[in-house]
Amino acid sequence: MGTQDIDWAAYGDIKDAARAGDFGQVVYRARKVTGVSQTQLAKDCGVSQAAISRLENRGTGDYNMTILATAATELGLPFELVGLANQPSNGTPSVERREFMGLAAGAAVLPLAYSPATAPVSSPESENSQAASLRVVTASYRRLDASTASRDLSKVSQGHLELIRTVIRNAPDDTYRTRLAPVASEAASFAAWLAWDMGNHGSARGWYGSAVKAAQSSHDPLLLAYQVGSLASFEADTGNPHAAIRLIHQARHHLGSHVPPLAGAWLASIEATAHAASQDRRACEKALKACAQHAAQIPDAEPVAWPWIFAFDERKLVACYLTCTARLGQPLHTRLSEQNVETALSSAHDKQRALLTLDVALGYLATNELDKAFDLASRALTEGVRLQSGKIVERARAFRRSYNVAAPPARVRQFDSQLQAIYM
Repeated sequence: MGTQDIDWAAYGDIKDAARAGDFGQVVYRARKVTGVSQTQLAKDCGVSQAAISRLENRGTGDYNMTILATAATELGLPFELVGLANQPSNGTPSVERREFMGLAAGAAVLPLAYSPATAPVSSPESENSQAASLRVVTASYRRLDASTASRDLSKVSQGHLELIRTVIRNAPDDTYRTRLAPVASEAASFAAWLAWDMGNHGSARGWYGSAVKAAQSSHDPLLLAYQVGSLASFEADTGNPHAAIRLIHQARHHLGSHVPPLAGAWLASIEATAHAASQDRRACEKALKACAQHAAQIPDAEPVAWPWIFAFDERKLVACYLTCTARLGQPLHTRLSEQNVETALSSAHDKQRALLTLDVALGYLATNELDKAFDLASRALTEGVRLQSGKIVERARAFRRSYNVAAPPARVRQFDSQLQAIYM
């Protein structure tokens, strides 16, 4: 029996590991089911046996998306079982393993080494492989974004997006263009994210518009809801909470009556922050409650092909509470313990951790603990400068504006000097 004939839904332990986000365990169990040794899988994936061992023992941590995708392809695992967005179910053939590996290796350097005009013409046999390979590159860039300046990623990510568009233009018919539309949507969304981080809000809106349009072409309601929700998150963060709430309603409409808990939790978290930004405490509390209820259902839910590559876990939930507390101008102890704060700030994503640090600083500012507040804000601002993040720097400026006294103390004046020294 080939791997394409395995009914993975019958293996409850694999589904449980997927729900928990332990994708290394998923690979380990799938390897046992298929009778493939670590050494053989490593050879098939073009990596060392030690790399496969590290993958299988990674637990719920971050993963190398390229190795994970290649291992899943070799074992015949559906991508959703290893946390990767899959192609829409449309009866098309599964990815050919050898072809995928060749294209995946090539796709990792195409945005840098190839002119889009030289991109290969799509064929029916290669279409799924192209989509998978291009999607892995986008996911890899998203991982790099955690600790890399957006300016350094923007050029290559836009080159990658242009390559995707060229592949779509060269596709033989509309069927294949539709199948590649989700890949273009995800890449455009990432370009928007980078523009947002750089403080270029006009470009961010344009890229998000492209992401939504491509998602519409894909006829995938889950992807469309995600991209509309991403635009809502942008609007909530940049001073347009009422527009954000309208977009959240649109996203839910696209999902229909069946809303996966992961999607429900994420959308509710954005809605909560939008209500907090507009100082609607009652609506914010209602959205936070819905967010927590959806999040509690995620471990028991079926894995879904959600385009977001980071898990909505306890840390994300606590971070949402923290952000809402800050935007409402409430003291931290209103809804968060010290352990909660530590959990939120344990994120491995440098940019997100800096933004959350500024939220914590606002919480201390609400109780007039100036030294704690401005020490944290200074630390976050230093990270923002290191990462060349316009979003972090502007959030630090907003933090400073929230403290308005005629004669600021020395610690505040030090922070003012730090701000004035920044030229980005």
